[in-house]
Amino acid sequence: MGRTEMSKKELGRVEVLARVKSKQLRVVDAAPLLRVSYRAKRLWKLYREEGAAGLKHRSAGRPSNRAYEPKFRRKVLRLVREKYSGAETLRRWMLAEGLWSRERKRRRQRRARKEHFGELVQMDGSFHAWLEERGPEGCSFLTR
Repeated sequence: MGRTEMSKKELGRVEVLARVKSKQLRVVDAAPLLRVSYRAKRLWKLYREEGAAGLKHRSAGRPSNRAYEPKFRRKVLRLVREKYSGAETLRRWMLAEGLWSRERKRRRQRRARKEHFGELVQMDGSFHAWLEERGPEGCSFLTR
């Protein structure tokens, strides 16, 4: 369940720091390649002391703090098997009858294009009498 291999980012750091170790690069020149600034020295120290494994994220391989307990997961799966075992059959029947859509929820409908490029609709959402009784009240579109 846990992650044991290194990420692309971590592998990239190993390559850069290997060049520092072979004296092809200085730590200060490696920092931009590592996409860090002051942390380059800390990464170099970890690499010197622990090798490539020192660059691996410390949380790798550990369960998430937000994960559900295995006991809870087993209970949920047991309930799904007992109560909803025919759900796939039901879904296929609904597909055949046109009652189930494979598509995701429909996106919101886009507004109609304006006649002239850059044309905007302006609305005032405040109740302040900006027009000082020379025009309509503010928020009149909300009271219709």
